[in-house]
Amino acid sequence: MTENATGNAAESATREQPLPHYPFSTDGDRLAPELAELRARCPVARVSTNSGGEAWLVTGYELTQHVLRDRAFARSVLADSDSPAQDAPILAPELLDAMNHLQKAGLRDEVLRALGRNQPELPADWVAEATREGLEAMVREGAPGDLQHHFAEWVAAKCMCRLLGLPFADRAWLAHRADVDLTMVTYAQEDLARNWEEIRLYMEEHMAARRPGEPRGLADRLADLNERHQGLTVRQLSNILAVLFVSGYEDFASFLGVAAFNLLQRPDVMSAVRARPETMPQCVEELLRCSVVLGNAIPRYVTRDAELGGASVKEGDLVLLSLDAVNFDPAAFDDPESFDPSRSPNPHLRFGYGRHHCPGAHLVRRQSDTAFRVLLERLPGIRLAVPPEEVPWHPNRMAIMAARVPVMW
Repeated sequence: MTENATGNAAESATREQPLPHYPFSTDGDRLAPELAELRARCPVARVSTNSGGEAWLVTGYELTQHVLRDRAFARSVLADSDSPAQDAPILAPELLDAMNHLQKAGLRDEVLRALGRNQPELPADWVAEATREGLEAMVREGAPGDLQHHFAEWVAAKCMCRLLGLPFADRAWLAHRADVDLTMVTYAQEDLARNWEEIRLYMEEHMAARRPGEPRGLADRLADLNERHQGLTVRQLSNILAVLFVSGYEDFASFLGVAAFNLLQRPDVMSAVRARPETMPQCVEELLRCSVVLGNAIPRYVTRDAELGGASVKEGDLVLLSLDAVNFDPAAFDDPESFDPSRSPNPHLRFGYGRHHCPGAHLVRRQSDTAFRVLLERLPGIRLAVPPEEVPWHPNRMAIMAARVPVMW
C-alpha cells in the first residue's frame, strides 16, 4: 500500500470512530503511553483538541524537523481570528507571534540580548544566591520540604522578575495569574480574558511608572525604545511583556520541577555530578531531553496543501508537534528510555529547531546549571519523601507542573 493510500485509509477510519482526544495526560512522571504508541504506529495522527476542533498530531523526530523548517507550516497565522486552536482562543495576534511583532518594531534585538548567552541581569553568582535563599527558606520550615515551591517556582520567579525589572514582592500575584492563563479547559473564556487583562494592565502600569534613563530591567528598556520608534501600541507592548513573563516563568518552573523529580530518582547520577560539577551542563541536556513538560503541543498552521508522513494535510489544518514524544524517538536516540547524562550527541528538540528555536534556551540552560549545582551542594542528602507515584501533578496545565515535590535531606 502506498504512503498516500495509507494516509487516506487512516483518515477514513477516523471518520468512522471517535478521534483520540489530545492531550492524553498532563502528569510529568512519564511519557503518556499513547504518544509512544502513536509514534510507532501512526506518527501523523488525527486527534480532537480541547477547543472542540481537530488537528494532526506529529510524534516523530524527522517529521517534526520537517514541519519546523518547511514554510508550508507557519505559526503567525494561528493568531488569525478564524484560525483553529488547540485550547482557548487567542486574545490578540501578538500573544502568539510576539517575536515577529518585536522584530517589526525594532525591539527584538534587545530581547535577544537579555536572553542570550551573557544575560547581564542574571549573573551566575546572583542566581546561585537566589537559589540558596529558596532552599534556606525550605530548610527553616522543616522536613518534608517542597522542592517545587522553594526551588522550581522560587528560582523561576526570581529570574523572570529580575530580568524584566518587576518587584519580586509581586511574584505570588503574578504566578497565580500565569497559572490560570496556562490552565486548559477549566476556566470559561470570559474568566481567562479577565485574568489576562489583569496581567496586561499590570505591565502597562509598570511601564508607565518608569523613570527616564533609569531602566529597572528589560520591560523599561523596551518601553523606552518603543517610545522612540513607536512600533507598537502600549497595549501591544504590555501584552508582549505579559507573554514574556508568563511563558518564561511557567516553562522554567515546569522544567526545574520535573527535572528535579527525575534527578531525585537517580542518586547515582546526583553523586557523580556532585563529584564532578563541571559535568552538570551535559546532565541538564539529558534532563531537557527526557523531562515530560508539555501539557499541550507546539502548534503550526498549514498554509498550503501538503503531504506529511503519508497524510494529506490541507490549507487551514492545525498541526501539533509533541516535542516530548519526539525526544523519545528511537530513530533519533539510542535507548531513549535510559537516562544517560553523558549522551553525545544529544540533538533533542526541547527548544525547537532551526529558525524556530526558542529564544529562552540560553536562560533555561545556564540558570538550570547553576541552580542544580547549588541544590546538590547545599543538600547532599536530598531525596524524595514519598514514592515517585505519590508525587501529585496539577491537572490540565499547558506547562506540566508538580503540585508538590516532597523531599527530605
